[in-house]
Amino acid sequence: MKLSGIRVIDLSNFLPGPYLTLEMADHGAQVIKIEQPGVGDPGRGIGLSDGPHTVFFRNLNRGKDSLALDLKTSRDREILLDLIDTADVFVESFRPGVAKRLGVDYGTLSARNPRLVYCSLSAYGQDGPYRDRPAHDLAIQALSGALSLNVDAAGAPAIPGLPVSDYLSALHGLAGIAMALLRRESTGKGDYLDISMMDSMVGALRNALGPTFAEGRQPDPLQERTTGGSAFYRIYETRDGRHIALAGQEPKFVHALLDALGRADLAPLCLRGPGTHQAPVVEFLRQTFLQATSEEWRRRLEALDVCFGTIQTLPEAMRDPHVLARRMVLHDADGRPHIASPIRFLDEPPSYELTPPDLNQRQHLAKDKQP
Repeated sequence: MKLSGIRVIDLSNFLPGPYLTLEMADHGAQVIKIEQPGVGDPGRGIGLSDGPHTVFFRNLNRGKDSLALDLKTSRDREILLDLIDTADVFVESFRPGVAKRLGVDYGTLSARNPRLVYCSLSAYGQDGPYRDRPAHDLAIQALSGALSLNVDAAGAPAIPGLPVSDYLSALHGLAGIAMALLRRESTGKGDYLDISMMDSMVGALRNALGPTFAEGRQPDPLQERTTGGSAFYRIYETRDGRHIALAGQEPKFVHALLDALGRADLAPLCLRGPGTHQAPVVEFLRQTFLQATSEEWRRRLEALDVCFGTIQTLPEAMRDPHVLARRMVLHDADGRPHIASPIRFLDEPPSYELTPPDLNQRQHLAKDKQP
């Protein structure tokens, strides 16, 4: 596998860091998860359980070792420092300044191991006026402006269904680590990564900043291209109370559906771009979708080659034939489900060890080298 032989020391908790190191573990890296004695990662207690671990923890920490260390003690800190001598990657998600107080900052660790790639994941980054603030995803989405685009029909901000800044920062950290490991091949030296959830969220706003950068104004989500202002990028209720999302505004999709519905005359309104002028199209489609069930519309829209999706529940999505065909849902020896890695190589696909560690359980560290 791509990361066989890479040793990762992971001092992160909750979601961003564990997701980053999970992807590394799925692709062959040895991940040693450092946890607080007696407590461990708070993710061990988040959400429902269907076995010895919560679903949340299991799907973020399978295939890792767990080592319980109290880094406030010199003995346990020395154990960690000994591991650093053979490590390739170090990931931490403390608030800025904590790693230095614990004696595990980049300066200290890189002096022992200059090849170390060190990644700090934090809410706001290692500098700037917000660096010392605590935060989780919702606060980041609010401050970044992303939440102002996520509104209900009345224009009021709504809580997003997914913690996007958590996942984005994890993936940016993964990409940065991969770059640093590649560069290390030619320089022999590691590097330090400062990955911020706030930066990651701001970086994801590129498709929404047209009105702000061009005209200095806040976008009107209910009238913008992908947040409510386009008849062909919108959600419609069907006769059976389900919903269909039209999700393609290209002329070929507009013409295909409106021609089939006998309203080719409405196409020019859509092709002018988003805005209130599309209201007649929205109303026509709203009434039209109510005339058939979601399954009837699925068959019809597929035949028309229109870009759309039936809004599925999570249980439905986990049983979706495409999700299953792509093997995105795996099952361990006890039948418990796991989400697979979306990163797939032709020659070296991921190899899964679907057992998460109990606190302080070390399956992969050689017995003669265990602390």
